[in-house]
Amino acid sequence: MSALDDYRKIGDFVVCVDSDGCAMDTMNIKHIRCFGPEMIREWHLEAFADEIQQRWNEINLFSGTRGINRFKGLAMMLREINDRCQTIDGIDELEAWADSAPELSNDALAAIVSGEASAVFSKALAWSRAVNEAITALPEEEIRPYEGVKEALAAAHEKTDVVIVSSANPEAVKAEWTRFQLVDHVDLLCTQDMGSKAYCIGELVKKGYLPDHILMCGDAPGDDRAAEVNGVLYYPILVGHEKESWESFISEALPRFLSGVYRGSYQDSVRGDFYRNLGI
Repeated sequence: MSALDDYRKIGDFVVCVDSDGCAMDTMNIKHIRCFGPEMIREWHLEAFADEIQQRWNEINLFSGTRGINRFKGLAMMLREINDRCQTIDGIDELEAWADSAPELSNDALAAIVSGEASAVFSKALAWSRAVNEAITALPEEEIRPYEGVKEALAAAHEKTDVVIVSSANPEAVKAEWTRFQLVDHVDLLCTQDMGSKAYCIGELVKKGYLPDHILMCGDAPGDDRAAEVNGVLYYPILVGHEKESWESFISEALPRFLSGVYRGSYQDSVRGDFYRNLGI
């Protein structure tokens, strides 16, 4: 039984907020200094380090796959390495798992590793745990929310329920949001261990919120898809324009959401800006 299972809606509206790259200015530092380097170390790819790190950044930060689940991103990157640089044992099995597993998390991997699984799963788990340790070791002063986030959360929480919907590991999210008192404006925290973003939003729909009373705020196409598959609304935080995006959330998006005029031309307009900003 998770906090999501126990959760009961308080009001009629809920704002869902992604963490890394949306509320917290953490995407670049985590991928450049933790995710990519730990993959290079685990698979002994030092001979191709610069090329691989650049490609990892493209996949996870600066393209249409921005924000992809860490294990999906790992499988995608290792497939490219297998095809271009050196053989990656077990890549077919890892890809199949990343494409079809109902849960992509350390716990799900650990359950596989406890059986007679391909060694690639042990390496993927070791990599993911090393990433979490590296993230924990990042200097606290380099991890901070984007300007305007706390004000936006406070404004939303006055009129709506607020739920974190993140694919990041729960320990990091809890620590970061607590450090900056952002949790003061949050009713529920949904992270990697509770399921995909789409699943978590779907569970919120079951709590009794109407689809047009759920607004997902995110910075990646996957956030938009998670909202769309559940028929709920989406508000994008534009990469490189986070402060302006949160200011517009308070002045434009939130009032439209609460007055029932968000869906349609306004959502289409902000979505268009979002995809153009990613070069899609």
